[in-house]
Amino acid sequence: MSKLNSIAISDNGFLFKPSTGESFTTNEIGLIILNLLKEGKTHEEIINSIMEEFDVDEINAGRDLYEFLDFLKKENLID
Repeated sequence: MSKLNSIAISDNGFLFKPSTGESFTTNEIGLIILNLLKEGKTHEEIINSIMEEFDVDEINAGRDLYEFLDFLKKENLID
């Protein structure tokens, strides 16, 4: 996830990719996922964090994670 480490992330979900000048915004779940990815957490740990923080079941938490990961890959923000 070295690409992710080069992304500037604000506390309110604003993302800046210095290599291209692109910027993105994300919601609270996306922000939590990004920060946990930067900490090196596993997908399972991230799903558990989403479940605890937002009181959702494992299926919805997993869907949120994998949809967001797909977005990050599509935008070339992660490997």
